[in-house]
Amino acid sequence: MRNIIITIDGPAASGKEKISKYISKKWKLKHLDSGIIYRRLALVLLKDKVNIKNVNQIKKKLKEISNVSFQKSRRIRTQEISNLASKIAVYNFVRIFVNKLQYKFVENNKNNQGFVIDGRDIGSVVFKKANLKLYIEVKPEIRAKRRYKQLIDSGEKSIYRKILKEITLRDQKDKVRKHSPLIIPKGAYIIDNNGTFNKTVKQINKLIEII
Repeated sequence: MRNIIITIDGPAASGKEKISKYISKKWKLKHLDSGIIYRRLALVLLKDKVNIKNVNQIKKKLKEISNVSFQKSRRIRTQEISNLASKIAVYNFVRIFVNKLQYKFVENNKNNQGFVIDGRDIGSVVFKKANLKLYIEVKPEIRAKRRYKQLIDSGEKSIYRKILKEITLRDQKDKVRKHSPLIIPKGAYIIDNNGTFNKTVKQINKLIEII
Protein backbone atom coordinates (compact mmCIF):
# COMPACT_ATOMS: atom_id res chain seq x y z
CA MET A 1 0.00 0.00 0.00
CA ARG A 2 1.92 3.01 -1.30
CA ASN A 3 0.95 6.54 -2.43
CA ILE A 4 -2.73 5.84 -1.94
CA ILE A 5 -5.33 8.54 -1.42
CA ILE A 6 -8.36 8.01 0.80
CA THR A 7 -11.01 10.72 0.67
CA ILE A 8 -13.54 11.33 3.40
CA ASP A 9 -16.56 13.49 2.67
CA GLY A 10 -19.60 14.28 4.74
CA PRO A 11 -21.67 17.06 6.28
CA ALA A 12 -20.57 19.37 9.09
CA ALA A 13 -19.77 17.69 12.42
CA SER A 14 -20.10 14.18 10.98
CA GLY A 15 -16.81 13.07 12.54
CA LYS A 16 -14.60 13.34 9.47
CA GLU A 17 -11.63 14.72 11.39
CA LYS A 18 -11.70 12.05 14.11
CA ILE A 19 -12.04 9.29 11.53
CA SER A 20 -9.24 10.75 9.40
CA LYS A 21 -6.89 10.99 12.39
CA TYR A 22 -7.62 7.37 13.24
CA ILE A 23 -6.90 6.21 9.67
CA SER A 24 -3.78 8.38 9.54
CA LYS A 25 -2.37 6.81 12.71
CA LYS A 26 -3.36 3.19 12.06
CA TRP A 27 -2.39 3.07 8.39
CA LYS A 28 0.49 5.57 8.56
CA LEU A 29 -1.02 8.02 6.08
CA LYS A 30 -0.50 11.79 5.94
CA HIS A 31 -3.64 13.61 7.06
CA LEU A 32 -4.97 16.74 5.39
CA ASP A 33 -8.05 18.49 6.78
CA SER A 34 -9.34 20.79 4.03
CA GLY A 35 -11.61 22.50 6.54
CA ILE A 36 -8.58 23.95 8.29
CA ILE A 37 -7.65 25.85 5.13
CA TYR A 38 -11.10 27.45 4.87
CA ARG A 39 -11.03 28.28 8.57
CA ARG A 40 -7.55 29.82 8.28
CA LEU A 41 -8.73 32.00 5.42
CA ALA A 42 -11.83 32.97 7.41
CA LEU A 43 -9.62 34.01 10.34
CA VAL A 44 -7.45 36.18 8.07
CA LEU A 45 -10.51 37.88 6.57
CA LEU A 46 -11.97 38.46 10.01
CA LYS A 47 -8.76 39.91 11.46
CA ASP A 48 -8.24 42.17 8.45
CA LYS A 49 -11.90 43.24 8.49
CA VAL A 50 -12.52 42.15 4.90
CA ASN A 51 -16.13 42.44 3.79
CA ILE A 52 -16.97 38.85 2.79
CA LYS A 53 -19.83 40.11 0.63
CA ASN A 54 -17.34 42.06 -1.45
CA VAL A 55 -15.82 39.63 -3.97
CA ASN A 56 -13.10 42.05 -5.05
CA GLN A 57 -11.92 42.56 -1.48
CA ILE A 58 -11.64 38.81 -0.93
CA LYS A 59 -9.78 38.29 -4.22
CA LYS A 60 -7.37 41.07 -3.33
CA LYS A 61 -6.68 39.52 0.06
CA LEU A 62 -6.12 36.05 -1.43
CA LYS A 63 -3.45 37.49 -3.74
CA GLU A 64 -1.61 38.73 -0.65
CA ILE A 65 -1.57 35.26 0.93
CA SER A 66 1.52 33.27 -0.02
CA ASN A 67 1.25 30.56 2.61
CA VAL A 68 -1.48 29.02 4.76
CA SER A 69 -0.80 27.02 7.91
CA PHE A 70 -2.24 23.51 8.07
CA GLN A 71 -1.87 23.44 11.85
CA LYS A 72 -4.89 23.22 14.11
CA SER A 73 -5.61 26.00 16.57
CA ARG A 74 -8.34 26.78 19.08
CA ARG A 75 -8.71 30.18 17.42
CA ILE A 76 -10.15 28.58 14.29
CA ARG A 77 -12.44 26.15 16.11
CA THR A 78 -14.98 28.75 17.23
CA GLN A 79 -18.53 28.79 15.91
CA GLU A 80 -17.93 32.28 14.49
CA ILE A 81 -15.04 31.07 12.33
CA SER A 82 -17.01 27.99 11.31
CA ASN A 83 -19.93 30.11 10.10
CA LEU A 84 -17.61 32.52 8.28
CA ALA A 85 -15.75 29.64 6.60
CA SER A 86 -19.04 28.27 5.25
CA LYS A 87 -19.91 31.68 3.79
CA ILE A 88 -16.65 32.11 1.86
CA ALA A 89 -16.76 28.49 0.68
CA VAL A 90 -19.61 29.32 -1.71
CA TYR A 91 -17.22 31.35 -3.88
CA ASN A 92 -15.70 29.25 -6.66
CA PHE A 93 -12.46 31.29 -6.74
CA VAL A 94 -11.99 30.55 -3.02
CA ARG A 95 -12.49 26.83 -3.63
CA ILE A 96 -10.00 26.90 -6.52
CA PHE A 97 -7.48 28.65 -4.24
CA VAL A 98 -7.97 26.00 -1.53
CA ASN A 99 -7.81 23.11 -4.02
CA LYS A 100 -4.46 24.34 -5.35
CA LEU A 101 -3.10 24.31 -1.80
CA GLN A 102 -4.29 20.72 -1.39
CA TYR A 103 -2.66 19.59 -4.65
CA LYS A 104 0.54 21.31 -3.56
CA PHE A 105 0.40 19.57 -0.18
CA VAL A 106 0.14 16.14 -1.82
CA GLU A 107 2.92 16.95 -4.29
CA ASN A 108 5.25 18.19 -1.56
CA ASN A 109 4.65 15.06 0.53
CA LYS A 110 4.59 12.43 -2.23
CA ASN A 111 7.31 10.40 -0.51
CA ASN A 112 4.79 9.46 2.17
CA GLN A 113 2.96 6.15 2.08
CA GLY A 114 -0.26 7.92 1.21
CA PHE A 115 -2.88 10.42 2.27
CA VAL A 116 -6.23 10.61 4.00
CA ILE A 117 -8.00 13.85 3.09
CA ASP A 118 -11.32 15.03 4.45
CA GLY A 119 -13.78 17.74 3.47
CA ARG A 120 -17.04 18.21 1.60
CA ASP A 121 -15.97 17.85 -2.04
CA ILE A 122 -12.76 15.86 -1.78
CA GLY A 123 -13.91 12.67 -3.48
CA SER A 124 -16.39 14.36 -5.80
CA VAL A 125 -14.18 17.22 -7.09
CA VAL A 126 -10.67 17.53 -5.66
CA PHE A 127 -9.41 13.93 -5.85
CA LYS A 128 -11.82 12.13 -8.16
CA LYS A 129 -9.37 9.29 -8.78
CA ALA A 130 -8.78 8.45 -5.12
CA ASN A 131 -8.09 4.82 -4.25
CA LEU A 132 -10.90 4.76 -1.70
CA LYS A 133 -13.77 7.20 -1.21
CA LEU A 134 -15.80 7.31 1.99
CA TYR A 135 -18.92 9.32 2.74
CA ILE A 136 -19.84 9.73 6.42
CA GLU A 137 -23.50 9.78 7.38
CA VAL A 138 -24.80 10.95 10.77
CA LYS A 139 -28.20 12.29 11.82
CA PRO A 140 -28.27 16.09 12.39
CA GLU A 141 -29.38 15.66 16.02
CA ILE A 142 -26.41 13.44 16.82
CA ARG A 143 -24.02 15.80 15.04
CA ALA A 144 -25.40 18.73 17.02
CA LYS A 145 -24.91 16.90 20.33
CA ARG A 146 -21.31 16.02 19.43
CA ARG A 147 -20.51 19.58 18.31
CA TYR A 148 -22.13 20.97 21.47
CA LYS A 149 -19.94 18.74 23.67
CA GLN A 150 -16.85 19.68 21.63
CA LEU A 151 -17.48 23.40 22.12
CA ILE A 152 -18.26 23.05 25.82
CA ASP A 153 -15.12 20.97 26.38
CA SER A 154 -13.05 23.66 24.65
CA GLY A 155 -14.45 26.32 26.98
CA GLU A 156 -16.83 27.99 24.54
CA LYS A 157 -20.38 28.70 25.69
CA SER A 158 -23.00 27.23 23.41
CA ILE A 159 -26.67 26.19 23.12
CA TYR A 160 -27.66 22.82 21.64
CA ARG A 161 -30.78 24.09 19.82
CA LYS A 162 -28.78 26.88 18.21
CA ILE A 163 -26.12 24.43 17.02
CA LEU A 164 -28.77 22.08 15.59
CA LYS A 165 -30.31 24.99 13.69
CA GLU A 166 -26.91 26.08 12.35
CA ILE A 167 -26.02 22.53 11.28
CA THR A 168 -29.34 22.08 9.49
CA LEU A 169 -28.86 25.41 7.71
CA ARG A 170 -25.24 24.48 6.85
CA ASP A 171 -26.44 21.20 5.33
CA GLN A 172 -28.89 23.07 3.11
CA LYS A 173 -26.27 25.55 1.95
CA ASP A 174 -23.66 22.86 1.29
CA LYS A 175 -26.06 20.72 -0.74
CA VAL A 176 -27.52 23.47 -2.92
CA ARG A 177 -24.51 25.72 -3.48
CA LYS A 178 -23.64 26.29 -7.11
CA HIS A 179 -19.99 25.25 -6.92
CA SER A 180 -18.90 21.85 -5.55
CA PRO A 181 -22.10 21.01 -3.64
CA LEU A 182 -22.00 18.33 -0.96
CA ILE A 183 -22.88 15.01 -2.62
CA ILE A 184 -22.02 11.36 -2.23
CA PRO A 185 -18.99 11.00 -4.55
CA LYS A 186 -19.24 8.54 -7.40
CA GLY A 187 -17.95 5.17 -6.22
CA ALA A 188 -17.92 6.17 -2.54
CA TYR A 189 -18.79 3.81 0.30
CA ILE A 190 -21.35 5.18 2.76
CA ILE A 191 -20.17 4.87 6.37
CA ASP A 192 -22.74 4.92 9.17
CA ASN A 193 -21.29 6.99 12.03
CA ASN A 194 -24.45 7.23 14.13
CA GLY A 195 -23.24 4.61 16.60
CA THR A 196 -20.02 4.01 18.49
CA PHE A 197 -16.66 4.90 17.04
CA ASN A 198 -15.59 1.24 17.19
CA LYS A 199 -18.47 0.25 14.92
CA THR A 200 -17.52 3.01 12.51
CA VAL A 201 -13.84 2.09 12.21
CA LYS A 202 -14.67 -1.60 11.79
CA GLN A 203 -16.57 -0.68 8.62
CA ILE A 204 -13.65 1.39 7.38
CA ASN A 205 -10.83 -1.03 8.22
CA LYS A 206 -12.50 -3.79 6.19
CA LEU A 207 -12.49 -1.50 3.15
CA ILE A 208 -8.90 -0.35 3.58
CA GLU A 209 -7.65 -3.92 3.99
CA ILE A 210 -8.75 -4.80 0.46
CA ILE A 211 -7.17 -1.82 -1.32
